[in-house]
Amino acid sequence: MPTVNLPAKLPLSLVVITLNEEKNLKSCLESVPFASDIVVLDSFSKDKTKEVAEAAGARFIEQSWLGFGPQKKKAVELAKFDWVLSLDADERLSPELQVEIQKQFETLNAKTGYLLPRISFYLGRWIRHGGWYPDYQLRLFNRQYSNWDQAGIHEKVLADQTAKFKMPIQHYVFESISHQVITNDRYSSLQSQHLFREKKMHFSLFKLITKPWVKFVENYFYKRGFLDGLPGFIIAVGSAYSVFLKHAKLWELEK
Repeated sequence: MPTVNLPAKLPLSLVVITLNEEKNLKSCLESVPFASDIVVLDSFSKDKTKEVAEAAGARFIEQSWLGFGPQKKKAVELAKFDWVLSLDADERLSPELQVEIQKQFETLNAKTGYLLPRISFYLGRWIRHGGWYPDYQLRLFNRQYSNWDQAGIHEKVLADQTAKFKMPIQHYVFESISHQVITNDRYSSLQSQHLFREKKMHFSLFKLITKPWVKFVENYFYKRGFLDGLPGFIIAVGSAYSVFLKHAKLWELEK
């Protein structure tokens, strides 16, 4: 097989937002060796996130928390290059995706946002069902034409047109079941607060009772989470519980 000569660096900025991510950040940054610029926008971490970022050659900048969308958009604004790869600290490019991006970079369309499939590692295995894969994420884009929206939660990159890459981002989503429970609690609070503040939904006892069951059936049966073994069952139950918390907390806020 002939050797593929890939450029050492590309005119591209890697941007990452962080809060106490010393365990994950090094692997994340090292997975994008072709980035000419690295921005780590931190929300005043108490661990060694700063030391890890600076050791990797990143520009480390601190910013009070603005919400997911605004925080990520701020990080993009700090980039040196218009082409941006936006990752979370618990994500990294697979070796295959590294090669795919480098090979295709010169032919990318500035007006297109690029969707990268994402595969998550949890409970000792890669999760391929239950709605967790391919889980396309728009993470590679030119900021002259695309950028993060202003949503405090469920943020997304707005782009006029999209295209897909084949190889995945690797996502180390939860360290443990306890971490999943803590995350579900946090995100359900953010979701219920958003619904309450924007008046997008009012509490419904019918939804409180039925929506968690619907979510479990959707993830475990319809999206074939059962093919992931016991982890698939735990994920489906966790998703259902998160939905239950969202509706229960909405009731609490209205009450």
